Amino acid sequence: MKLQIKNSLILTVNPQNEVLENADIAIENGCLLAVGKVPENFEADKVIDATDQIAMPGLVNAHTHIPMSLFRNYADDLPFWPWLLEKIKPAEDHLSAEHVYWGAKLGILELIQSGVTCFSDMYFYMGEAAKVVEESGIKACLSGVLLEVSDLGPTFMKAAVDFHDSWHGKAGGRIKVFFGPHSMYLCGPEYLRETTEEALKRKTRIHIHLSESRQEVADSLEKYGKSPVQHLADLGLFECPTAAAHCVHLSVEDIELLRKHKVSVLNNPTSNLKLANGFAPVEELLKKGVNVALGTDGSASNNNVNLFEEMHLAALVNKAINDNTESVPAQQVLRMATINGAKALGLEKEIGSLEVGKRADLILLDANKPHYFPRHNPVSSIAYSAQAADVSTVLVNGKVLMENYEVKTIDVEETMREGERMAFDLVSRAKES
Repeated sequence: MKLQIKNSLILTVNPQNEVLENADIAIENGCLLAVGKVPENFEADKVIDATDQIAMPGLVNAHTHIPMSLFRNYADDLPFWPWLLEKIKPAEDHLSAEHVYWGAKLGILELIQSGVTCFSDMYFYMGEAAKVVEESGIKACLSGVLLEVSDLGPTFMKAAVDFHDSWHGKAGGRIKVFFGPHSMYLCGPEYLRETTEEALKRKTRIHIHLSESRQEVADSLEKYGKSPVQHLADLGLFECPTAAAHCVHLSVEDIELLRKHKVSVLNNPTSNLKLANGFAPVEELLKKGVNVALGTDGSASNNNVNLFEEMHLAALVNKAINDNTESVPAQQVLRMATINGAKALGLEKEIGSLEVGKRADLILLDANKPHYFPRHNPVSSIAYSAQAADVSTVLVNGKVLMENYEVKTIDVEETMREGERMAFDLVSRAKES
């Protein structure tokens, strides 16, 4: 199908960060054929008039737990460890495939409506999430979670291997499968070595939580005599391309190790603030050349998957922490939410910017709203003014997933209804146990 988007303001997020006014986009066979000026002989099957709209790359949510939409507003205002061990884990002990399917569907619906075209996830029953990805048309990098608890380590490992071998490259290539060891505190050294071997054997990537809390760092120093980052580096885990979520509590030596091993850091501003875990040294990481992307974490600790909020917070909090108004400017957070996220997932040659030859993963924002006026700086408007609710149209591989706010691939009413039913069923089971 040939598609043309006309009369838009385009934020390319290309290496030059070009902004093109009153420009057009041509899409053919799911790829960007032209960005800015369309060939005169291009005959589109469908034309979208994007007057008063901003066209930009689809957002990349580089770290989340999408099925946890079922826990939205369930365990709020609690310290991190009671939140995790006394509320979330007891409920997760009763998860079924059906819970995860509808939780994933509810979360993916929210992703599409808020302009995310690709996400990276780690959770249980990931085959169910993969089904929803296939049905919905979104892109995803999925990791079956690996835990070495209650002698279930081998069971989780087998499931992760089987999941990779069954789903990697499926849905027309929209699904990539990584390995997801939860953390160094829930996976022992030998288990992490085994995980690295399995990932390297399959030429895939690792997605892990790292240095999220002060307690994690203190426990690692006590148990291993080194920080979590140093521990993973010494185990050889970083020999595999790695994306590490959080990285809040880092030493100078830790940052150098992340840079040396080309580990991507997945910054989750809302979750880190809400759970009082602190805030990652984003400016220092960027200065040292570490790739920093953005994620939302799960809706149990956020309570949404709105990447516009994460951009806004990343820009503001870093300025306050560093006492520097120029810290992490608007253009930087836009890149963190797009091309940096793509790089963290190994997809920067395919998505993350609007450049000829890349996949046509893009969104349109309705800028004909008061909070976009006056139109001094469209990049600033994304970081400081835009709302997820402004996303009007979403394309993945040139396929329209949402147009004029109408989702084409998911039944909205059914998904909200069944998602709520599954959530209350899960919580009631936890209370009865």
